[in-house]
Order: sequence, then structure tokens, then C-alpha cells
Amino acid sequence: MDLLQLRYFQAVARYEHMSRAAEELRVAQPSLSRTIARLEADLGTTLFDRRGRRIRLNEYGAMFLRHVDRALSELDDGRRALLDARDTGLGRVGVASETLLTITHLLGSFRAAYPRADVRLHQSTAEEMDRQLRAGEVDFCVASQPLTGANLDSVELAREEVLLAVPRGHWLDGRESVTIPEIAHEPFVTTRPGHWQRALLDRMFASEGLTPLLSCEGDEPGASQDMISAGLGIGLIPAISRRVGTESHVPVAWVHMVAPDCHRVLTLVWNRDTYLSDAALKFREFTTSRPFMTHRLPDPRRGRAPRRPS
Repeated sequence: MDLLQLRYFQAVARYEHMSRAAEELRVAQPSLSRTIARLEADLGTTLFDRRGRRIRLNEYGAMFLRHVDRALSELDDGRRALLDARDTGLGRVGVASETLLTITHLLGSFRAAYPRADVRLHQSTAEEMDRQLRAGEVDFCVASQPLTGANLDSVELAREEVLLAVPRGHWLDGRESVTIPEIAHEPFVTTRPGHWQRALLDRMFASEGLTPLLSCEGDEPGASQDMISAGLGIGLIPAISRRVGTESHVPVAWVHMVAPDCHRVLTLVWNRDTYLSDAALKFREFTTSRPFMTHRLPDPRRGRAPRRPS
């Protein structure tokens, strides 16, 4: 049993698919299959259930994977510690966020304060973030949804209202607020499942026993405001985008949602059991020692929403 076998096993266990694992590892699939077979022979037990071309991690494989993840994580931490000790800089810090707009100014300020830090940025879904933290691919996630993996610590950075953006000239243009039932038949521009905007939209509609009508699903949340301004639908946009959109003259109108919990909570999340470089420690201190945003949440109960004209 060697490190290469363990790396290969970890990738196959993650995807439960030989072709995808081989593509990530950049090896031929037959070679990968032979390596996994040799590992199973060394261990004296099968790690996957095979049915035709489909493979599934069995109970022995799941048990072994937990130990492999810990062992490889320790080795990766040791390698990073050596590189940081040898480096004259502060080392590397990896950060993942669902939307890059959220942390653009934060990272810019951090780089200005610590120019010797090597900052690596990733755009990831909540599911990807959980995997990246476990695998040690990133040090921190700026998450808009709860991450519930084991050994994770977090601190709340900010809460901000989420507004409804509508095209100029829309019947809601000029309205102060609106309820979910009033917009039940309006087409929505939103993200695919896995992003926080989609989770919030589905949750708010479900609380009213409704399902949102979708006109566009995408993987780039930052493009939603432009699509809304083009008349492709309406959508939920965080308050920070209202400020940025106003500065860039994106033509949309903003409406408050009369709905409970129509806000976004941003948290900084990290794995307490992984090594953090000096750059990562500085980043955590920098991020948590100052206000992340200044947007306040208004009382959603204020005022009564006027009815939609018939």
C-alpha cells in the first residue's frame, strides 16, 4: 500500500465513478482500476460494490476512507507547514465563496494590508465548500448557507436584507413592498439548486405552499441583476448589490419583501483540525476584527403591502 493508491482511492470514493476519477487524476481508467484492485488485494477486502459499470463505496470502503482522509490531510498539512517555514512570505491562504462580488473588497483590502500573502480564490457551491474544507483545498469559506460538516468552526460576519429586483417599468416599479402570494405567477431569474438565492427562493415560496415560476436558472449569481434589467424576470438580490448596482447604473427597481427571514447571513467557516499558514491566520484576524458590511435589516412588518392592481 502506497500514497498513490490512497490518493487514487480517495478520488474514486469521492466520485463513485471510475471515469470521472480518472479524468480528475489525469490517468488512464484501466490503470486506475488496476491500482484500486491492488489496494483491495493488499487490504484483503473489497472497498466498492460493483454492478456492471457502476461502483458504490461499501461499508468497509467508507470506514477506510475516514482514515485515509485524515492521513492524507495530515501529510498535506505537513507539506504546507514546510513550505511556509521555508518561504520568506506569509504563505498561502485559500478562500471559497459562492459569489465573488461578496468578498472582492475584503480581499482587496487584505492584499493591500499583507502584500506578501499568497491569496487563492475559488467560486464554489455550498456542497463544494464542504468537500474543499475536508480535503484541505481551501482554508476558509465565506458561506451564505450553513455548512454542517464535522470539525467545522464558524463566525458570523454579517446579515443583510435580500430585496426583490424588478425591471424598470414593471408593475412593481415604485412599490415599497410586496408579499409572496402577489408574485406567485411572476417569472424569476435565479440560480441553480445549491446556491443560496435558490435555497431562499424555494424556502419562502414553500412557506406559502407555492412553487416559484422560473424563467432562468444559472450558475453566475452576479449576472442575475443584468438579466432582470433586460426584462427576463424578477429576482432576489442581496442589499450589497443594490449599492454596487446603483454605482454602475444597472437599471432595476428595488422592492422590500414582506416575508420572514428574507435575508442573507454570511459566515466565515474553517476546519479546526487543519493547518493554517501565517497568511491564513492573518486573514481570519483581518476578516473578523472589523465590520464586514453596514447594511441593516429593516423590520419586515413595517407598513402594509398594497394590493396588486387588477
